[in-house]
Amino acid sequence: MVSSATPEEREKLWVNIVEADKFWIAVSLILGLLSHASRAYRWKFLLEPLGYKPKFYNSFMAVMVAYLANLGIPRSGEVLRGATISTYEKVPFEKAFGTIVSERIADLIMLLLVVATAILLQTDTLLNYFNDQDINPLMAVGIIVVLVVGVLVGVRILKSSTHKFFVKLRTFAEGLLDGMKSILHMKNKWAFIFHTVFIWLSYVLMFGVIKYCIPGTENLSIAGILAAFAVGSFAISATNGGIGVYPFAIGAILIYFNIDKQDGEAFGWILWGSQTLLNIVLGGLSFLLLPILNRKKT
Repeated sequence: MVSSATPEEREKLWVNIVEADKFWIAVSLILGLLSHASRAYRWKFLLEPLGYKPKFYNSFMAVMVAYLANLGIPRSGEVLRGATISTYEKVPFEKAFGTIVSERIADLIMLLLVVATAILLQTDTLLNYFNDQDINPLMAVGIIVVLVVGVLVGVRILKSSTHKFFVKLRTFAEGLLDGMKSILHMKNKWAFIFHTVFIWLSYVLMFGVIKYCIPGTENLSIAGILAAFAVGSFAISATNGGIGVYPFAIGAILIYFNIDKQDGEAFGWILWGSQTLLNIVLGGLSFLLLPILNRKKT
């Protein structure tokens, strides 16, 4: 942590951040922006089978509003994203949210592929890192199993109950399921797959190019980038946008790749700070512009 660093270490960290190559930060921001635009465009392939064709700018701003919300309350952005597109494009919330769940399943598969690749390339390094940080990856698997079992039990209760509350909940769940099943009825499956791969390739690239910002990280290997990307993804998933954790997680894993701690933490701060600022600016603008651009609808 910054508070435990020596004055010399804090000074080096600050110099690394201030003197970072702005060109590569700009490249990273452009890649981040492209990934957000691709995510918004990909969404239409899930909504079309349900009979909805939202305007791209509404989809994009809904995505950005979601990213902004996630900085405050983890995972609240998905709910707000569904509510936003429901408000401005008249898509039933439960169906919109169902398509978002399907998206997240596709994203989870991509994340697992990246993590699996990182583990294959750097098994000992990642296992040592998890051990040193007292992180138990099996716990995450256990939580997923518990959630799946809970969902299955809940489905059985919904199907058999005649109580008014559960009947309403069943109607909502059926709409949610319709949204989730839209992934099976897409006409443009290959376009959806292309955008999914493009989004995650953009994520890895926007992460990787930051190494050129700092002299101490410019020789970081692809294996090191993937390992740090995997660790950073877990840090973001476990917190509200990685606040207070992300830079230190990146600095901690990069030590295993012979990167100085302050260089690694500067890498994390530059990436997290620039992308977070992008999300705050675009998310804030989206909040302001959505009601203005949709004035006639509202």
